[in-house]
Amino acid sequence: MIPSPKNLALFLALLALMGCTAIERLAIPKSELISADLQAAGTQSQVSHAAWDRFLAEYTELDGAGVVRVNYAGVSDADKQALEAYIQDLANRDAAQFTRDAQLAYWINLYNALTVSIILDNYPVESIRDIRNGLTDFGPWNDKRLTVNGRKLSLHDIENGIVRPLWAEDPRTHYALNCAALGCPNLAQIAYTADNIQEQLELRAIAYVNDPRGVSVDANGDLTLSKIYSWYKGDFGGSKETILSHLQDYAEPELRVALEEARGIGYAYDWALNDTATALGR
Repeated sequence: MIPSPKNLALFLALLALMGCTAIERLAIPKSELISADLQAAGTQSQVSHAAWDRFLAEYTELDGAGVVRVNYAGVSDADKQALEAYIQDLANRDAAQFTRDAQLAYWINLYNALTVSIILDNYPVESIRDIRNGLTDFGPWNDKRLTVNGRKLSLHDIENGIVRPLWAEDPRTHYALNCAALGCPNLAQIAYTADNIQEQLELRAIAYVNDPRGVSVDANGDLTLSKIYSWYKGDFGGSKETILSHLQDYAEPELRVALEEARGIGYAYDWALNDTATALGR
């Protein structure tokens, strides 16, 4: 019996929620630039992210397992307003005036700050995926929550319509975008800038690949990789071999050997909120 379109959508959604990596990959939007004018770049490199720096210094902490957590419950009304003002300040700017590195820092900071703001608006929640408008909604990523220089954008627009296509040659951007989940690469505890973005991308790639959230190896030599490498397989070359090659570029010596001798490969991801108020979910 062929299910109706409505029932099929529900079925696919349930499979995704149960962790079916192949189905989840289908829900990831393609990397397609939403507007050609976003390809422009200017000469301005100094963009103030001081407000985001202050927020991160005040409300993030590194736990004993190396996970950066956010004290969502502790954010004061004044600091929530300051965060919103920072987001609005960025939204009022024309990124085309910035250098390419300043643009990348701008978009990643905006994405991460907006994600934190969405969590604060809906807190307490156990996972960002709980912020949805129905069973077939995977989370808040498609909601047009912000108008940036006159253009309505969602989190998906920023990631998949701007960052991924404009920096398609650099999969390290995946290590900087944070979706408020424990399985995600850490939220940076400093703001990205034109001056630090390249160094930070490199450091964060090394940190995630060598963390069990990125890659783990069991006693049989089987690998468990973050689902990031499955969801965005094409960004890492499109094959098991290219993914492993990417990982080897950043792996410490012992892990590099394990990657070279890898047998089976599985994928995992922890969607629990990166909250200081919750127990470590791994």
